[in-house]
Order: sequence, then C-alpha cells, then structure tokens
Amino acid sequence: MNRRPGPSARLKLTLSYVGFLVVAGALLLGVVWLYLLRYVPDNSQGLLGVSPNRYLLVHTFAPAAAVAMAFLLVFGLVGGWILAGRMLAPLTRITEAARTAGKGSLSHRIRMEGRQDEFRELSDTFDSMLDQLESHVAEQQRFAANASHELRTPLAITRTLLDVARKDPTRNPGEVVERLHAVNTRAIDLTEALLLLGRADRGNLPREDVDLSLVAEEAAETLLPLAERRGTTLEVTGGAARTSGSAELLLRMATNLVQNAVVHNLPAGGTVTVHTGTQGGTSVLRVENTGRPLPPDLLPTLTEPFRRGTERVRTDEHEGAGLGLAIVHSIVRAHGGTLDLAARPAGGLLVTVRLPGTS
Repeated sequence: MNRRPGPSARLKLTLSYVGFLVVAGALLLGVVWLYLLRYVPDNSQGLLGVSPNRYLLVHTFAPAAAVAMAFLLVFGLVGGWILAGRMLAPLTRITEAARTAGKGSLSHRIRMEGRQDEFRELSDTFDSMLDQLESHVAEQQRFAANASHELRTPLAITRTLLDVARKDPTRNPGEVVERLHAVNTRAIDLTEALLLLGRADRGNLPREDVDLSLVAEEAAETLLPLAERRGTTLEVTGGAARTSGSAELLLRMATNLVQNAVVHNLPAGGTVTVHTGTQGGTSVLRVENTGRPLPPDLLPTLTEPFRRGTERVRTDEHEGAGLGLAIVHSIVRAHGGTLDLAARPAGGLLVTVRLPGTS
C-alpha cells in the first residue's frame, strides 16, 4: 500500500519527550514566580535598597530562566532522540524480520533476549507465527509433490494402455477398456479426495447437530460388503454421541476410518469394532481393528498425505491413495477435535476421535 511519507515514530517520541520536558520546566518556573516573586516588594524604579526587590529579581531571574528553558529544549531533543532509538530498537529488528519473511525466507527468527515486555512478547509471537508458516508451507510443498506423483501414475498408465492398443490392433478392446475404466476411476477418486482435503483444511463448515452413532452405523452399512468379501467381522457398539458440524464431512471421516480398518486388517479375517459414546462432555468415536503389529515410529506418519501403514496389493476399488487418515485428521481438526492413534499390543490399530459435544 502506497502511503504519504510522515514523521517517524522515533521523531514523534522525541518531540513528545522534549514537549513534556519543556512543559514541566515552564510549570516549575511558573511555580517559582507565583510562590516566590509575588511576595517580594515591588520597586518599579529600580532603586537599590538593603533588601532585594521584585524588579532586581525579575531582571536577573528572567535571563537565567530563558537559558534554562533553552537547555531543557536542547537536552530534551538530544536525550529524547537517543532514548527513542533505544526503545524502538527491538521494533526495528521485528520490522527487518518481517521484510525478510515477506521476501519468502521463513527460516529467519528474531530470538530477542532480555526480560519479558511488550516488544519481546511481540517478538516471540512473531517467531511462533514464522514457525507455523514455515511448517505449513513445507507441508503444502510436500503435499503438492506427493499429489503430483500420485496423479501422474494413473495418467502414465492410461497413456501406456492407449499406446499398446494403438500398436496392437488384435488386442481385445474390452480388456483395454476395462483397465482404462479402473485407472480412470482411481484418478477421479484421488482428485475428489484432494478436493475434500482442501475443503476440510479451509475450515469453512456448515454447522448442524450430528449424532456420531448414526454416522458410524451408516459408514458400517456402506462398507459391510467389503468387510464380508474380506472375511472381516464388522461390529458397531455404543450409544448416542452428539456433536456440531458438517454431516457430510463427519460421514466421510467415519467411512475413511472404517474402510482403513477393514483394508489394513491383514491377513484376511479379523475384527473391526466401531464404538461411539460420550466422555466428560466430549463425543467419542473409536475404531479398532485387528491385524499385524505396527512399529511405534510409524504412528506419527500415518496422518500425513500419501502415507500407507502397510503394503498391500492394489486389486480393488477400495485400495485408496494414502489420503484416508490425512482427510480424517483435517476433518477432525476443522471441527475442533483431536485424533489419537495407538498401536494395539496384539496387532492392529486403535483410532480415537474426540469432538466437542452438544447437550
């Protein structure tokens, strides 16, 4: 924004200091005049006597007062300029850091030393903001790189299939069409997941009363055929757990959790349990599945985009793109809740979602 040039904060503070000093000096001289000189006898003729008179005191006091006022003015300007510079030095460092960040360098930190005051509080807040911005930008860059890689894969497969079909006219067209359909479906699912993830990250959600128990039942009913095909037992237990938020996104959250639990329930078989309830004014959704033991260092990475907990063969429409728990994490965060992942001692994963409850 273009602004007209104006006096600096340092100059304003200096003028404030000198103005206060001059006014204080003038008031002091006025007090001396009112409470001292008015009690001295007046002698407008200027005749010398034994005692001092007002005429002599005025003529000797006035020049000294003028010199004192001039000294206060100069002293106030010089001293005020120095003091203002020292007081505004932290603000200068913060401004330089802001300019550096504005040029794209988010790694610079102020790290102002000294005791806590307003400037140091501002400095610490600015450093904290830069930490969050740097982390967010790094996450977005990593996400963009991973998304580009994931989207490039189905496109490359599509081009290969078309090249094969063009070079081999005798190839069965039905097989090519079927494989193209599967690849195209995967690309569409991935694109929709990316859009949903971005929508959840923005946090602009419609609010309505939602019962997590009904959401869990709907998600389980949708994925029951998948669980039966894999020989997995799917159970829904618990009671009502009401919260406020987007019913669509909360259903996607529950669906992703149940689907993730069924798909990663390896080897085939096992159990997936979905439980809902309330705890201390908080609505809780737990999804627990059996399966292989998970390394502890793997848990913090499961909510990152395009990270998969186990290797599996991509053979069906429910294979996913590694965005399931990332989407869940974004939806939970957008609703002001928390997401906890814990490895079961016997193998498998326990996912706990806590959302603000409603009465």
